Amino acid sequence: MVETYNLTKYYGKTPALQGVSVRIPPGNVGLLGENGAGKTTFLKILLGLLAPTAGSARLLGRDLSDRELRRRVGYMPEEDCLPPDLSPMDFVVRLGRLSGLPYRAAMERAHDVLYLVGLGEERFRPIGGLSAGMKQRVKLAQALVHDPQVVFLDEPTAGMDPQGRDEMLQIIRDLRDKLGIHILLSTHLLLDVERTCDAVVILKEGQVIAQGPLAELLAGLEERVYVRVAGDPHEFAQILQGAGLRAAVVGTEIAIESDAEGLYEIIWKEAAQHHVQIRRLERQGRTLEQLFVRLMSL
Repeated sequence: MVETYNLTKYYGKTPALQGVSVRIPPGNVGLLGENGAGKTTFLKILLGLLAPTAGSARLLGRDLSDRELRRRVGYMPEEDCLPPDLSPMDFVVRLGRLSGLPYRAAMERAHDVLYLVGLGEERFRPIGGLSAGMKQRVKLAQALVHDPQVVFLDEPTAGMDPQGRDEMLQIIRDLRDKLGIHILLSTHLLLDVERTCDAVVILKEGQVIAQGPLAELLAGLEERVYVRVAGDPHEFAQILQGAGLRAAVVGTEIAIESDAEGLYEIIWKEAAQHHVQIRRLERQGRTLEQLFVRLMSL
């Protein structure tokens, strides 16, 4: 879907991307990183909105200078950039026309995508009167109206309630599974990526620190057991460390690497001997959050 080689972007003397070389496969791929990591700059270069300082990139096997790419790419921006006086129907039709669709085709496609994103009943209301979650759906609809091959989504669930977020994530999965559209998803919500993506690219300070299939990246992690106790968790963590366990305090809980033999027996024994009350004991599988925190701390 995307190939870049030594992609570099400076704003004045400030680097936003530093030698980014990635090969992003077809499917749903998460683009992750802290604020200022270079995610938005990366997307805008691929969209042709910014020129790189150095390096090169190809999208769908084409050079970014190929104008035909504009017909094949959709973009859902993070910013609230919708005209409040237009209806979703008017707005999406206009974007379809700008993408090269004839008027009748743009009308038909606008109806289809607005129903797809769950705005069939609200498609003639002024956008200014819609909720934040509905506006997110309008932005997704305009990104899909011209039937693109790949869609870039920037924080697609921002401002949505739990039900709306679940529905948005299901739509993102359906775009891949039912319509064959490739997705590059940029978000701070790691669980959204876990629920929708097959692979990830993780940026830190403008550089790639991890990329590849999500399952392979998570396979290198160890499962953990989390313990919550009454009182100071640091004291019990030191006790567990003295018993040979790899334990560390994370927030209000103690995280323990779960590969030790007789792990639970050791925890309960030490708790009983030191009169520590355990209020929660739970095994947690390998997660993207665990991977992300580890990479950011390096």
